[in-house]
Amino acid sequence: MIDQATLITYLAILLGFVFIPGPAVVLTLARATGSGTRVGIATGLGIAAGDIVHTAMTIVGLSAVILASAFLFNVIKYLGAAYLVYLGIRAILERTDLNVMPETATLTPARAFRQAILAEVLNPKSAMFFLAFLPQFVQPQNGAVPLQLAILGLLFVLMGLVSTMTVAISAGEVGRFLRRNPVILRWQGKVIGSIYCALGLRLALQER
Repeated sequence: MIDQATLITYLAILLGFVFIPGPAVVLTLARATGSGTRVGIATGLGIAAGDIVHTAMTIVGLSAVILASAFLFNVIKYLGAAYLVYLGIRAILERTDLNVMPETATLTPARAFRQAILAEVLNPKSAMFFLAFLPQFVQPQNGAVPLQLAILGLLFVLMGLVSTMTVAISAGEVGRFLRRNPVILRWQGKVIGSIYCALGLRLALQER
């Protein structure tokens, strides 16, 4: 098992990582503001599920294979970037019918969950983070390395989930206010879509 000193250090560092606004927080905020608390929560859960996949990939060594190949890295990177830009363009071009009740016009939680999983799994920066960060806190003398990686990865997922849930719950209240104001409603899709596109472009321009 992981010793107490290592675990405390790891958790302290994680606090800085998960509560500094990054792509996961921005995506959750955009979803919750645009479509409500439930969709924001579903997005956070989807991101957490995607991080569980990255933890599993790190354990079995698939992340190392991806990062060792420039071709595979670029394939995954550009797929993830293209998907985020696709979501952004759809949000920008989508026409908002002000006569439709907000509850029926918004994205469903199930769809938001699936999209968030795919966006996170296709983000090679996450794979690189898990591969580079988790092993630093693994000590072979403390027991099975795969078990230690699993514990560290799940702790990251749980703390990240707390962060995105906090964002989703608070942003949902703001979203309800925005959807009651037609002028803001007309522009929120364009703003949110621009956020998605910016995240996608940031990922596409990321250096290996």
